[in-house]
This record gives sequence, structure tokens and C-alpha cells, in this order.
Amino acid sequence: MRVYVFLILFTATVTFLTTPAARLIARRYGAMTAVRERDVHRKVTPRFGGIAMWLGICLALVVASRVPFLEPVFEQSNQAWAILLAATLVCALGAADDLWDLDWWAKLAGQVLAAFVLARSGVQLVTLPLNGVTILSSSMSLLLTILVVVVAMNAVNFVDGLDGLAAGVMGIGGSAFFAYSYLLTRTASSTDYSSLATLITALMLGACLGFLPHNLNPARIFMGDSGSMLLGLLLASATITVTGQVDPARLRTADFLGQFLPILLPFAVMIVPFLDLTFAVFRRVGAGKSPFHPDKRHLHHRLLARGHSQRGAVFIMYVWTVVVCWGLLMPVFAPTYSVVPFWAIGLIAALALTASPLGRGAQQVCEDPVCGGQSENAITEK
Repeated sequence: MRVYVFLILFTATVTFLTTPAARLIARRYGAMTAVRERDVHRKVTPRFGGIAMWLGICLALVVASRVPFLEPVFEQSNQAWAILLAATLVCALGAADDLWDLDWWAKLAGQVLAAFVLARSGVQLVTLPLNGVTILSSSMSLLLTILVVVVAMNAVNFVDGLDGLAAGVMGIGGSAFFAYSYLLTRTASSTDYSSLATLITALMLGACLGFLPHNLNPARIFMGDSGSMLLGLLLASATITVTGQVDPARLRTADFLGQFLPILLPFAVMIVPFLDLTFAVFRRVGAGKSPFHPDKRHLHHRLLARGHSQRGAVFIMYVWTVVVCWGLLMPVFAPTYSVVPFWAIGLIAALALTASPLGRGAQQVCEDPVCGGQSENAITEK
């Protein structure tokens, strides 16, 4: 555990220290988020925060490769470097989009390419944690892996709409996934606690922690597509490497929950992004528009429209993420008599916060019934 904690802190430190440089580079080259009619932020803000996050992850992975404790991760396969290569591709793609506002088809093609590189390098869904169900064919495995990675990247993109929202939500969810992956590794072996999934999640968590101080309201820099797609790819990669590699039934929790946690927990981590993505697609298609057509009805827009301040809306989404992610994980290490009160108190608190505005900041931003968001970062929301 000490090695993983060190890598989290190392990634966070590098990300935190290099983010100001990324902000200066964004200003110099014009990678700026303009203030549009649908936006909440009140001034032109630099992007490129994802570049600092990528740099922290890259250096931390190099350091990890030299740590004896993690030697099995790097000796058994090249998957760690394949993930870094795919992460580099999506970060470069996102930086290009932050700078030049790429067309949706170019952005989607780049995402598919990065996912394909990841899958062809061995980071691929082969089995599902449902009594060892095997995916039918290699081509089906490849296609499913690409789909999972692309959806994850765009789900994080959709939720990146308020200061500190994406980094905070992914940091909270990532901490739960990190704990789960580490517990699985300890259960699978009594001598070797090294795990690629735990390592990747630790690096993702560190990048979020290092970037968040710069991104909290009022944000001095946005992570941009270079950051949101990077986080989505890392979570998808960690999920894929966990699935089918260990036996969740060996955990102390009930067999049913232990069997489904590898599927449920990644969705829990992404509960806010996935809900936002799903609602947006159905809403737009139902209105006869493209699913990529920008609008001002994301979940964070609705919270602002109810009278919540930006910070209040972000805090509410943090609370929901804590309740769902850690609520699902608690049966793994806590007795039932403590899990039920956690869910009851957590849901009541989350619902109460959602229903009662924490501030009136949204009304000071715009007069529209539904305020716009910080950024419209999904594939074609430009």
C-alpha cells in the first residue's frame, strides 16, 4: 500500500506543479475557452490542464517501473506501456481539439484509434465476471473493448461542465475503485500485491488530486478534452484489466454482490457522467436532433436552474458519487449493520441537498431558465 500511496502523491505533486506551466502554454498558443451564451464562467479561461495531468501520470509510471514491488506488473506484459501510449494519443487528440475545435467525426475517429491501439496491445475484455462467461470471439472482444473505452471517454467529457466537477467526481470514484482493486489483489495472492489496475487507478487518482486545486471555483484553468478523455480512458483501462483476472467470489461479501462488483463499480464511478450522457442522447434524439447537438440541459445545468450556486451543484454531485461508489464497496469490508445506515443516511442527505439550493449563485450568472455550463466537451458539442 505504501508504494501506491507514494505514487498517488508523486503524480499529484507533478500535476500540481506543472499545471501553471500548462496554463501559460495555453495562453500563448490560444487554447482558451471563450465565454459563450450558454457558459457559466465569466472570463476567458485557459485549457490544457490535461497536459499537466498526463505529464504527472507519465513520470509516475516511469518511476513505478523502477520499483521492485511492481516488477511483476511490467515483467508479465507490456500492458502498462500500451495504456500510456493510448493515453498519450487521447491527450494529444484532446489538446488539438482544445486548440482548434476539431470536427466531431475527426475526434471520434481519434478516440476509436486510441481504443484500438489499447485493445490490440492486449488490454482487452476477454471474460465477464459472471461465472467466467467468455466473450464469443476475438473480434467481438475487440469491438466491445473499443466501445467501452470510447463511451467512458465521452461520458467524462459530458460531465466536465462546472469548475472542479469532473476532477472531483473522478477522484472520489477513483478512490473507491482503487480500494476495490487493491482488496481484490490481496485476496488473489498472499505474497504479490502488485496490480496493473490498482497502479493505473492510483495514477488517475493522483492526477485528479493534483489538478483539482487549480480547477476549483473560480477555476484558473480547465482540464479540457485533453484531461477529460484521459481520465475516461484510464478508468476504462483499469476496469478492463480487473475484469476476469481475479475471483471476486473469494471476497468476504455475498457471492452475488462479489460477482457483479467488477461491472457495477465502474458504472458507479461514472454514475454522474453516464446518467448525463444517457439523458442527453435520449433527450436530443427524442427532439429530432443529433445526439451530439449542444444544449443547456445537462444535470449540472438543471441544478443551477434550481437555484444552486456553482459550488453547491458541484458539492451535490460529489455527495451522490460518494454515496453510490462507497455504498457499493462497503459490503466488501464492512458488516451489513453498518452498510444499511450508510445508504439510508447518504441517500436522505443527497436528496435533501439536491432539493434545497445551497446558494443563489446561479441566478447571478444568467437569467435564462436553464443556465449554460462551463464547457460543452462531448464529441461534437462545440
